Amino acid sequence: MSAHIKPTCGRRQFLTDAFCGFGSIAFAAILAEERARAAYVNPLAARPPQMPAKAKSVIVLFMAGGPSHLETFDPKPLLNRLDGQPMPKSFGTAKRQFIKGEPRLLGTKRSFKQHGRSGIWVSDLLPHTATCADELAVIRSCHSDAFVHSAAQYQFFTGRVIPGFPSMGSWTLYGLGSESESLPGYVVMPDPGGTIEAGQPVYSNAFLPSIYQPNVFRAGKKPVLNLELPAGVSLAQRTRTLKLVHDLDQARTTPDDEEFAARLNTYDLAFKMQTEAPAVFDISQEPPSIHELYGVGNPVTDDYGRRCLLARRLVEKGVRFVVLVSGGPAISQWDAHEDIEENHLRMAAKTDQPIAGLLKDLKQRGLLDSTLVIWGGEFGRTPEGQGGKGRDHNNTGFTMWMAGGGTKGGTVTGATDDIGLNAVGEPHHLRDIHTTVLNQLGLEQNTLSYLHQGRRERLTEIQGEVVRSVV
Repeated sequence: MSAHIKPTCGRRQFLTDAFCGFGSIAFAAILAEERARAAYVNPLAARPPQMPAKAKSVIVLFMAGGPSHLETFDPKPLLNRLDGQPMPKSFGTAKRQFIKGEPRLLGTKRSFKQHGRSGIWVSDLLPHTATCADELAVIRSCHSDAFVHSAAQYQFFTGRVIPGFPSMGSWTLYGLGSESESLPGYVVMPDPGGTIEAGQPVYSNAFLPSIYQPNVFRAGKKPVLNLELPAGVSLAQRTRTLKLVHDLDQARTTPDDEEFAARLNTYDLAFKMQTEAPAVFDISQEPPSIHELYGVGNPVTDDYGRRCLLARRLVEKGVRFVVLVSGGPAISQWDAHEDIEENHLRMAAKTDQPIAGLLKDLKQRGLLDSTLVIWGGEFGRTPEGQGGKGRDHNNTGFTMWMAGGGTKGGTVTGATDDIGLNAVGEPHHLRDIHTTVLNQLGLEQNTLSYLHQGRRERLTEIQGEVVRSVV
């Protein structure tokens, strides 16, 4: 036996001989944790798309309550001729939330004209949007599964009619990250009148890690509070405080603690917004011509105009996904049960000029090519009248439009029947809209998935199709 080999005689000797081995294992584990902390990277750092992309950012102009396609982008001469008559049985039947019995058809008081080189039909309800007709890709054959606000709003944003699933914005952030380190990657700007029926969870990250949750701005002229440093606190003091908090947090973090990582990112983002982002929220820096373009200063258009202008400033700085909501609860939204004329004239007056201003401003700055703008609501309105002057919810046929982000401006695809009840020509479910949004961002609906409770979840529960005629 070699003089360098000493046999183990008992348990104590064994532990003595093995001590260095155990110590090495423990030391290796400590080193691994240190490397993990040292290798910490921003989980929201921009990531390359899964396939060639045409858009970098998305702005969703959500018309809560359900704008009428019959009063905006889908003229129906037959509906006007049949005004006041029962709906012909040849058009079939549809489920309604409030209409009972045998309702009568309601013609529209709006007049339609063709606009732009493309000749897209737009009603006189939206004269400013009509000037951007050649930028619009109008989809007249949208349909969905729900005719109740909350369920339909969930499907619009999350692809499901029930709560508990991530929104489009969270999925986009999960797939691509954010190009801005000093601003949130996903922003929601709600209506000052209050939240929509589905509530704030409709915008949420659900089971995706908290790092992908939205930043919901406040309504009004100061969307984010406490952007300034506290009185008596210098930037150097705040920097030291943040570094201490960061170091203490890093000392106990683990590589797989996603919730803790989200909390750390929140502290970092808040500090960067205090030091780098205040100028982004100061729209007074814009020239008077831009304020006039968006309707800022006009009591009717000021609020939505400010939010549209801020949306442009956000995507200009790398924010990935922005939602601008028009309409809150009850009569403050596009939900025209009692009087379609009064409701839509009021709601369109608030949003028409700001939306057109946004499209024109994005284009003149070269941002429209890389920014996908989406307009629409959770459903449309019925061709039948409700109570004589209103319209009920209609999920079987309605209109949405897209602009920029690689879409074909000046195009119209799909059609509803002759009274606007059902999508009959190239019908497109909301899942097709979601698939198209992902496609323009360079994301593939099946590849963009997340394992949750043993199942690979995605934005489109059922396979969606890209609306090829508009991209």
